[in-house]
Amino acid sequence: MTRITLFSASILALTMAACSGPADETGAPEGTSPETETVAPEAAEASEPEAETAEAATVDAVELIKLDCGSIYVSDLDIFSSAGDYAGQTDTLTDTCWLVRHPEGNLLWDLGLPGNLVGAGEQTNGVFTVSMDTSLEDQLAAMDLAMADIDYLAISHSHFDHVGQAGAIDADATEWLVNESEYDFMFPADTQEGEASEADVDYSAFEPLRHTIIGDDYDVFGDGSVVIFETPGHTPGHASLLVNLPETGPVLLTGDLYHRVESRELKRVPQFNTDEAATLASMEAFEAKADELGAKVIIQHEPADTDGLPDVMR
Repeated sequence: MTRITLFSASILALTMAACSGPADETGAPEGTSPETETVAPEAAEASEPEAETAEAATVDAVELIKLDCGSIYVSDLDIFSSAGDYAGQTDTLTDTCWLVRHPEGNLLWDLGLPGNLVGAGEQTNGVFTVSMDTSLEDQLAAMDLAMADIDYLAISHSHFDHVGQAGAIDADATEWLVNESEYDFMFPADTQEGEASEADVDYSAFEPLRHTIIGDDYDVFGDGSVVIFETPGHTPGHASLLVNLPETGPVLLTGDLYHRVESRELKRVPQFNTDEAATLASMEAFEAKADELGAKVIIQHEPADTDGLPDVMR
């Protein structure tokens, strides 16, 4: 099985540059792991101006908001199917991140392409050409929100196009929710100082973050409205997200369980997945959940699923 050494040279350099700053600023020792929390900490007592900002950011019911985290043109889709039937095909994948707003806090799901791509134009590496117009921070600002308003961070998995803006996360305000398998994939115990992890991505921006190791079917707010569930195979701890919206009903965000509509229809597994059998089992479990819930499924990289959504899903 091919490892995801897909994005190297200039693209990885952008990722590493975007991820390296906060670790230095917070003084986290090089090579250390993030501080682990077993439960979500009580919110720190805020000063009066911060309290007013938090009050302004409150919502009455759960909302789901798509964020634009870049574009990925693929000049040859061959590696996206172990069956060999995508060779020579091309496609443009969207890269979406998601803001879940809840009366008790905000969850950011995925971190997209590196923030340094904004204003840099298209960057090509092998079969991939990536670009991004607007950073997460600027998109939040347009909603009168700041990175400090993000209470929880979760990533579907740790590939570079889902962790690229980790350096923008406010380490004092945000708690990272991650399952043990993905955490160990990012920070393997046998990795020596200065070495990259198995995923060949720099994760130093995650080091200052408080993190909580979560299990399967993790209920973020304790009311069943936002649930992170494991769908391993793309990476060892790959996860998907269930958001129960009051008007739309249940919505399932796939992460990279699928990349395209055809991937879902044909159950195609990328050649660079860590475990094909686990991926197929996750697909079966995911579809059973979708059928049981009657959920709207959104493939995060598929423009046909992400284009045309309302600005705010309720």
